Amino acid sequence: MIKGLGGLGGLGDMGKMMKAAQEMQAKMAELQQQLETITVTGESGAGLVKATATAKGTLTGLDIDPSIFSAEDKEVVEDLILAAIKDVQARAQERSKAEIGKIAESMGLPPGMDLPNF
Repeated sequence: MIKGLGGLGGLGDMGKMMKAAQEMQAKMAELQQQLETITVTGESGAGLVKATATAKGTLTGLDIDPSIFSAEDKEVVEDLILAAIKDVQARAQERSKAEIGKIAESMGLPPGMDLPNF
């Protein structure tokens, strides 16, 4: 008998760890697919420009209030569009992080533990 192994208890714990890792991998793969269907909206100019994206950050729509179109306001409109896109990207990242946090919590990981973002 080999001393120091403590019987097979250590191997049983390893099996549990492997199963937990496989469950997490499956949940993360499922979440990756869900992030493609979750949408978030960002805006600028008090709602004059709105951008829509998936939680993965893929821009899917842009809504511009026609009242902001005029040749002399071109730079303002461009700035509003960029601001709305940046806002939706930040919201997508926050939503993605929140969804990943839910997975981590369900797996018993400590709150705030950083998991890879997609």
